[in-house]
Amino acid sequence: MTGPRSAVVYNPVKVTDLDLLRRTINEGLAQAGWPEPEWLETSPEDPGRGVATKAMENGAELVFVSGGDGTVMAVVDALAGTDVALAVLPAGTGNLLAANLGLSTDAATGVQVALEGGRRRIDVGVAGEQSFVVMAGMGFDAQMLEGTSETAKKHVGWIAYVGGALKHLRDRPMRVIISLDGKPALHRRPRSVIVGNVGRLQGGVRLLSEADPADGKLDVAILSPRSLAQWAALGWAVVRNRERIPAMETYTAAKVEIRSARPQPRQLDGDLIEPGKSMSIGVRHRALLLCVPQPDSDPDLAYDASAADRAAEEVRAAAEEGK
Repeated sequence: MTGPRSAVVYNPVKVTDLDLLRRTINEGLAQAGWPEPEWLETSPEDPGRGVATKAMENGAELVFVSGGDGTVMAVVDALAGTDVALAVLPAGTGNLLAANLGLSTDAATGVQVALEGGRRRIDVGVAGEQSFVVMAGMGFDAQMLEGTSETAKKHVGWIAYVGGALKHLRDRPMRVIISLDGKPALHRRPRSVIVGNVGRLQGGVRLLSEADPADGKLDVAILSPRSLAQWAALGWAVVRNRERIPAMETYTAAKVEIRSARPQPRQLDGDLIEPGKSMSIGVRHRALLLCVPQPDSDPDLAYDASAADRAAEEVRAAAEEGK
């Protein structure tokens, strides 16, 4: 076979049926005339960046990633700034990038989308030496993640985060100084500062309605509820997708500096990082080449959903026969 070379980076903890995933991807590529991909497993020592780099060194033009948000983030870290395309095949409970960009959670469909050639360049956020594509945060959002067990996430999915949130609603606010693109600093006492490349949280809830992952800017939300009633009003407005959300300020910037008086919990793309007193966040404009469904709006690039679904169904059937 003479098609482009590809690789699969997978997290063995998140992928529940590796044999089925292997058959699904191999069958989809074979039907398109592509050679079998290189299979690379992540580990606690290398959550994805190292093996994704190895895939590129071995000539991969397309990298599939199957795992949770942390695995995706690690692979993005390797691929950002290159012309190697990323195809996300979600596993785990968060899958925030897939939810925000309309990527299928079905592996067979994800393979077909990658093969059809729909590509979109999106921005990549940078916090220190780490990359993110969804959101970075300090304060309550990281506390919520910290208070949510892996067991609960496996059993009830994203709803488990509600329990983690309830544990910290009454915690003390932070005292922070926020600088946006070098403008005069904002002195605030918020519960959370969230810096988003896209707008949706767990469960499809849209927090940042104007966020655009390709505009070269990051959207900043400063959440400052002072009581349970204000938390309830904020949550209701977010769920109802209201234009004005109480106890929340929003800004846009390409460079965000957050400094706190005390160490605070922090997160990148739904994964906790070490607590700290500061976050320095920037953006790499359109640094990541992502596989997406081809847009309906352009007749020359029309995405034939029915054809893709038929192709995916053929791949699924072949994979199931291989059991």
